[in-house]
Amino acid sequence: MRVENGRVENTAGSPEIVVVPHTHWDREWYLPFQRFRLRLVSLLDGVIDRMEADPRWHFTLDGQMAAVDDYLEIRPERRERVAALVREGRLAVGPWQILHDEFLCSGENIVRNLELGMRRAGEMGAAMMVGYLPDQFGHCAQTPQILKFAGIEHACVWRGVPDRVRASAFAWEAPDGTAIRTQYLPEGGYGNAASMFEEVGDGPSPLPARVAGFAEAMGRWSPHGGPLLAMYGADHTAPAADLADRVAAAGLGMRLDTLAGYFAGTTPSVDGLPHVRGELRSHARANILPGVISARVRLKQLMGRAERLVERYAEPLAALWHAGDARTFLDLAWRRLIEASCHDSVTGCGSDETAEQVAAHMAEAEQLGRAVCDLVTAERAGSLPIGAHLVFNPSPAPRAGLVTLDIPCEGEPGLVTGDGRPVPVQTLDVAPTVLDDAVHPASELPILLERVYGRVLFGQEIRGWSVSREERTLTFHVTSRADVPFDLGDVREALRDAEGEWRVRILADPRRTVAALVEVPPLGLTAVRPVPAARAAEGPVTVDGNVLDNGLLRAEAHADGTLGLRTASGQVVEGVGRIVDGGDLGDSYNYAPPAHDRIVGDPLTVEVRPVSDGPLVAAFDVVRTYRWPVSGDLPGDTRSEAEDGVTVTTRAELRAGEPFLRLRVTFDNRCDDHRVRMHLSLPRRADASFAEGQFAITERGLTAEGGFGERPVPTYPAAGFVAAGGIAVLLEHVTEYEVTGTGREMALTLLRAVGYLSRDRNAYRDQPAGPQLPTPAAQCRGERTVGMAVLPYEGARPGTEVLRAAEAYRHDLLTAAGYGHASAPVPESREGVAISGDGVVMTSLRSRDGWAETRMVAQCAEPTTAVLRGDFTEALRVDLLGRPGIPLDVHGGTVTLALRPWEIATVRLRMD
Repeated sequence: MRVENGRVENTAGSPEIVVVPHTHWDREWYLPFQRFRLRLVSLLDGVIDRMEADPRWHFTLDGQMAAVDDYLEIRPERRERVAALVREGRLAVGPWQILHDEFLCSGENIVRNLELGMRRAGEMGAAMMVGYLPDQFGHCAQTPQILKFAGIEHACVWRGVPDRVRASAFAWEAPDGTAIRTQYLPEGGYGNAASMFEEVGDGPSPLPARVAGFAEAMGRWSPHGGPLLAMYGADHTAPAADLADRVAAAGLGMRLDTLAGYFAGTTPSVDGLPHVRGELRSHARANILPGVISARVRLKQLMGRAERLVERYAEPLAALWHAGDARTFLDLAWRRLIEASCHDSVTGCGSDETAEQVAAHMAEAEQLGRAVCDLVTAERAGSLPIGAHLVFNPSPAPRAGLVTLDIPCEGEPGLVTGDGRPVPVQTLDVAPTVLDDAVHPASELPILLERVYGRVLFGQEIRGWSVSREERTLTFHVTSRADVPFDLGDVREALRDAEGEWRVRILADPRRTVAALVEVPPLGLTAVRPVPAARAAEGPVTVDGNVLDNGLLRAEAHADGTLGLRTASGQVVEGVGRIVDGGDLGDSYNYAPPAHDRIVGDPLTVEVRPVSDGPLVAAFDVVRTYRWPVSGDLPGDTRSEAEDGVTVTTRAELRAGEPFLRLRVTFDNRCDDHRVRMHLSLPRRADASFAEGQFAITERGLTAEGGFGERPVPTYPAAGFVAAGGIAVLLEHVTEYEVTGTGREMALTLLRAVGYLSRDRNAYRDQPAGPQLPTPAAQCRGERTVGMAVLPYEGARPGTEVLRAAEAYRHDLLTAAGYGHASAPVPESREGVAISGDGVVMTSLRSRDGWAETRMVAQCAEPTTAVLRGDFTEALRVDLLGRPGIPLDVHGGTVTLALRPWEIATVRLRMD
């Protein structure tokens, strides 16, 4: 290729340049969604008009259908015009619904994102069959398998590609061995040709020289030839209005097309390409902005809770135990979860307004999931007598777990299942029986009766009342739920013409809050009812001052506030729970400590306070006080001299049958510009960590690969658990961790408080990551609580015992109070669907097209066999989008499925 007379001329063997006009559309970021959407509508109005006027035009809409949906919500009259351009192949949409952050949402969320995006794009004409991932902050290990099993054979990425990739195409391999041809976007990422067609005054056009320079630079990345990919676009920008004319004027060797059009002439074969296996989290070629994992931790907590409620409670309950159809509610919940998973949303690297909106979407998803749970459990609990409780097991294996119940009883309580089996019980609290007892003038009685809402008084329901005119006494008897008629008008009539002083009493039935150890079948239901206790409850859990013991694990609080653990096999772990506070002058994208940091790790005072004493659950609070600097000192590159007192309370809890120690850390954050981490000493030196994430357990070293303008800090994300050196930390949500001290300690981030979206000067990043916008809410002031559990394990790497513990910790049993007639029978336990196999983990079970569809993954490095058992008559293997595959043999309600290591499998079951 050469420049001749102001034009670009092809020379022998010169590669063709395919110009892909596009916009990278951050749905919400430094501006909230609606303000960005106003710009989107204006941009697409112009693009669509130009495309209709000039058939040479092609446009790629950023790989996400959300931009189309957001546009058509404002311009519904343009739907057919947009669809016509999609059908012509000139407007590329999908395959994603939104460009997600792959590490801050569940694997199931990624699948539903792709599923929704491809369905919506199909409704418009066709989905772009390219796994376009232009701006995600790194990529999770199983993305190639997810794309391939959805029928997509090409990926296109920018951030996270390791240094050893020296060509624009490589074979990206998932842990199960599935490989997909992947286009790397060097020399500027998704904007590598963003400035190619810019005009610069009245002189000679710089376009020919730019094109030649682009061809030379990109040619170095294409040793085997083929067309060069010129991504003409940037954040929230429209292409030049006369782009087609400029491309034509540039001469031969260039054409406009979509990203799908570029890949149409490229074979998906990975033969001869360099292979990269697993996640892409290298800093070698682009910033991956790892600080988003710990920015605005509350968003990560909300996402984890909402995903878990929808995936593992609402959907299985609706699929297995609901007589109706809850799909509309669940679809809406998933829409909110997918929207919140955007790489500028759940990450917390947007404005404060954006973070508020994202939190609202997550809360709405959780509310929808909880509503479906309430619907199904109420449907089932309606047949149970008042006082009884329904218990649901969200796990596909039998479970014995603790639930907290309010039960009516006098004296020590007892519980039995529907078939009469006794249930161990521990009293946690005794409710008062006298809720109110006061004397009032008769003239005030009508006002006092206004306290009754329907039949509810003092938060309970009225089951009876009496009036004694002789003693001038009005008595209400209330209970948790009543099934007798009540009319407030009768009370008013009984008090007609009352005079003098009246005594008003509200008396509650005797009631206790108890912890009950209930056995529940896989994805099944068990009902329990109260009975008089034959004898005091027995259990293995004890507390003796500052020592907890449940027979499987012993935990002792030391004088410095840390905890020591000893397992039944004699394994010892010390230094659990050290709290360390340090400075952070970075931003929502990158942690950056002051050059002259002040680290606070030693408490001023330590106190152990008892909470509960067994026999099923025992706990104490370790209360420590500190003095933390109140803010950062940017001019001095240090922390302020001013300090504030902080109390950190760590609740340590052991439950019957659990081999792990539950921890819950709470403190009131009144300081700015700092990072708070919980440290755990490792019982043996670790050379690697193992983090459970999106359909995989990823092994990582103790360092990160650098090479670009960003400090390669070895902080990483983990979702279900992180393990190293004999300790597994079970997690409630995606959490940032680091193995420090040459492999002798693990640190988990509880809080990172920063005041800017991006700082123009960040010690750990050369380039700004966005506008220098103040984000005072990202300082995360107020009470902060983070829960986790610590499980010692033996062996070089975590095994099935860690998987089982993580499943149990993250998925407590769900309860619902009975509200049927007092004489109603209590049914025996019922099983849903059981899924077993070494390393086999269920990620979802839902109702779909008349089937119960379940997804599982082999979380192990060796081949395994999944065994599914239940009341089903047919089974069918399907792909990730639900398209039918091969029938599976069913024998006696059982089906077996051989799985490769790390293989994701989706199976449909025809329930009987």
